[in-house]
Amino acid sequence: MPQAIDCFRPPIRIAEVDGRVRLGLPGFRDVEGSTLQDAADALVAHVLHVAIALRTGGIGPLSSECGADPAVIDFIWRIGEHAQAGGDPRDLLFGTNPLAP
Repeated sequence: MPQAIDCFRPPIRIAEVDGRVRLGLPGFRDVEGSTLQDAADALVAHVLHVAIALRTGGIGPLSSECGADPAVIDFIWRIGEHAQAGGDPRDLLFGTNPLAP
């Protein structure tokens, strides 16, 4: 059984808008999908995109005026590290699946 990853995990916003599921992290734009799974997949892709940009210098220095909490930025950085090491980013975003083999 995989070990739980002990770290800060920001709350995920969830809403239904016009029959679509909307997910987001504090300080970042929301993503949408026709189902919860589609929205979750879109959130993973978006967070990985931001993590890669952050880790490769594609995002400049962040100031205190940035909308994202520094703890959330650190969380996204760790998602990038986790994914680069071959881990599933969903483990950090949503928690490990207790049903996974």
